[in-house]
Amino acid sequence: MRSSRFFFTTSKEAPADADVISQKLMLRAGLIKRVASGVYTWMPLGLRTLRKVERVIREEMNRAGAVELLMPAVQPAELWQESGRWEKYGPELLRFKDRHQRDFVIGPTHEEVITDVVRRDVKSYRQLPLHLYQIQTKFRDEIRPRFGVMRGREFLMKDGYSFHTSFADLQREYQVMHTAYSRIFTRLGLQFRAVAADTGSIGGTGSHEFHVIAATGEDDIAYCPDSGYAANVELAEALTPADARPAPAAALQKVATPDKTVCVDVAEFLRIPLQQLVKAIAVVSETTEGKKTFALLLLRGDHELNEIKTGKLPGLDPFRFATPAEVEAFLGCVPGYIGPVGVDAERVRVIADRSVAVMGNFVCGANAAGCHLIGVNFGRDCPEPEVADLRKVVAGDPSPDGKGALLLCRGIEVGHIFQLRTTYARALDCGYLDEQGKRQVMEMGCYGIGVSRIVGAAIEQGHDDKGIVFPAAIAPFQIAIAPMGYYRSEAVQVATDQLYEELGGAGFDVLLDDRDERPGAMFADLDLIGIPHRVVVGERGLKEGRLEYKGRQDEAAILLKKSALLTLLKEKLCVA
Repeated sequence: MRSSRFFFTTSKEAPADADVISQKLMLRAGLIKRVASGVYTWMPLGLRTLRKVERVIREEMNRAGAVELLMPAVQPAELWQESGRWEKYGPELLRFKDRHQRDFVIGPTHEEVITDVVRRDVKSYRQLPLHLYQIQTKFRDEIRPRFGVMRGREFLMKDGYSFHTSFADLQREYQVMHTAYSRIFTRLGLQFRAVAADTGSIGGTGSHEFHVIAATGEDDIAYCPDSGYAANVELAEALTPADARPAPAAALQKVATPDKTVCVDVAEFLRIPLQQLVKAIAVVSETTEGKKTFALLLLRGDHELNEIKTGKLPGLDPFRFATPAEVEAFLGCVPGYIGPVGVDAERVRVIADRSVAVMGNFVCGANAAGCHLIGVNFGRDCPEPEVADLRKVVAGDPSPDGKGALLLCRGIEVGHIFQLRTTYARALDCGYLDEQGKRQVMEMGCYGIGVSRIVGAAIEQGHDDKGIVFPAAIAPFQIAIAPMGYYRSEAVQVATDQLYEELGGAGFDVLLDDRDERPGAMFADLDLIGIPHRVVVGERGLKEGRLEYKGRQDEAAILLKKSALLTLLKEKLCVA
């Protein structure tokens, strides 16, 4: 492709409202243009990258035995009402009426549609297993679209769905997809981790997320460098400490802590380690019948509550944080000074994190404004609590697989696979006849990749002060030819055109920058858009029979003969 025939829209500055580096660089490089909040046009340069991501995904999905189809973006409300998600999904589901006043949605996902497709035409066990996928635009009406293409309202997604006669066969396909996804992200040139994850609103019994590792990632990932263990912090188990609870060694005392409602302030005021403090978090769970459960969750002062784990506890699904009025009604105290001592066990459920359950002689709120208790011990000063895993893991915690200690990193979720089981098949009556002619419900799997999100994640992982550093597999062009004085030197023009034809003929994806630009401006644009390899053709080098080569992250350029340059590029880009 020649620059003179392409559509470049690079700029020196990003819009002031751009949130993250990928959004800033994609706008500056002209990969995308904002149309509305969370909605973007993919410009020719960005679309080239997007299509390369699609191609790798499509090749690996086909290789794994999945079959591509294309479902409609517009879906009838009846399917969502049948699955029960019409009411449950929330305001992210964009609903509208057609001219006949019938309800429709713009699809944020396609579980209902694909299940309807399969239930209509698959009748026998002989037609299973079946794996169908698509690459298609989705829409989720995010309340605060941000981070460019990584949390937009409209986005491109690969979603696949598998159907099975047994859970064992679903597990087999799940592992096939785990392997296929690992191949996809490896081929895309991304540093990633597959982590055990919560199934969230999709449902099912097991899932893994695939995260591109980046310091700017939204998700915390816990992993063990000494084993293969990795999990989203929301799911990672915090084991019970090995140390036994110490015997009571101090008398219970009430001390004044005026205006000290934050753990750090209390610990500093009392001159104790934060780890000696127990904080109480008041939560409420209400049933549809109006029954209310009030609970105190006890965590060590330096630990954070894991809301995902908490929401899975029996009797607390779902839960919310208690209001100040509810705290006063159940504990007779204002928030900031609450604790487990002296509570009414008939009205208040007390649940301690595993790390708290082994603590002794600790400090906690006294259930009296401006006061805390010191020297508190379970069994002596308050009843033994329920014990559960309530907290987020921290670096240094023992790995749940018993093979070392955990480390934390940040990641951007770009893929997610689920064992849906029978959640949607049962709701939509998707069944088959088994070998005995008996009707059974199908087992389902669900496998998603954020295609457009991958582009943003790749930039978050790969960039510098000059611009984007794309992996070669998804860069809009693999090689850029930058001629010096293309329209002023016949020798440069002839050599450039010849090189352009040779590289293209050798299978390379090449951009010839034949704009009449100054070298500095030309190099700045090529660095900004992230082309991995640059070749400069100039009169001085041609006189010596050499061309100038520079990798995107190389410190300095080198001069090579054309034959050596071609050999180098073939090695770097794995072209035979």
